[in-house]
Amino acid sequence: MFHLRLIVPVERSAAVRDLLLTEPGATHLVIWPGAAVQPAGDVISCDLAREATSSVIAELRALNLHRDGSIALEDLDVMLSRSADEAERDAPGESADSVVWEEIEEATSEESTLSVTFLAFLTVATMIAACGVLLDNAILIVGAMVVGPEFGPLAGLCVAAVQRRPRLAARSGLALLIGFPVAMLATMAFTALLGVLGLFERDMLERPRPLTEFIYQPDWLSFWVAMLAGVAGMLSLTSAKSGALIGVLISVTTVPAAANAAVAIWYTDYAQAGGSLGQLGLNLVAIVIAGTLTLLVQRGLWNLRAARTKRRPPAVAPGAAESS
Repeated sequence: MFHLRLIVPVERSAAVRDLLLTEPGATHLVIWPGAAVQPAGDVISCDLAREATSSVIAELRALNLHRDGSIALEDLDVMLSRSADEAERDAPGESADSVVWEEIEEATSEESTLSVTFLAFLTVATMIAACGVLLDNAILIVGAMVVGPEFGPLAGLCVAAVQRRPRLAARSGLALLIGFPVAMLATMAFTALLGVLGLFERDMLERPRPLTEFIYQPDWLSFWVAMLAGVAGMLSLTSAKSGALIGVLISVTTVPAAANAAVAIWYTDYAQAGGSLGQLGLNLVAIVIAGTLTLLVQRGLWNLRAARTKRRPPAVAPGAAESS
């Protein structure tokens, strides 16, 4: 369940109270008249079943609470209450299948921002992958896949496409367009340094590498694996099943491809570099296509359910397009 805390202008407090009282998925309603100071208004809180959350927030947005007051949402890990159990039972749909669009937007907005931390993680992951490709070590490749933060901006592009949020799309695209070149340049410098130390040499790149040669040999199988990873990754985000996301990261050949391209460019093996860049581009495109299609299907199913329950579909909530 989620805990919902609102600051409501006094003149709209009755409307919010009636909304929450008639919502079968809401319980534990508490009102503190005049308790809010900045902005001024009433403080209203309740607990919401996950499957009712987006519909309620959409109606609160329609009352412009996100502009004139505030809407705060907190995920509750443990809830011991018979009334909460009844709210989850009475709310339409299944909790595991529900999509809280605001939660997804917030998560992708945070994870898709170009920052020093993002660049550091992506650079370290690419360097680890460089060691993996030259040593033909699958364990290092898997480790680099897990460390890489690139799925955040990819998910941000998917959400931006479905929710029509150009700012999120620009922010996500910028993170990828700057992040990968920076990581690759740093990996080239890393390769040069280890070469001087006698730990890397060109023969390590040119010798047979049965465990990692797939990284620079893209094919249709790579495309479909990336598509499936995109579907699974988006489902893991929308269902809040973060454990599944680790498996998705291990399935995607983005960071290893960037690392192999950087090493190949340094050693002037442009054939391998081209194949690696092709693998990188193929994976990025496939993940975005699959993730976007997954969100479109989920939004369509959600809108159908909303129509049956005579609720406003959350995907078209007023003011949502450029709220961040």
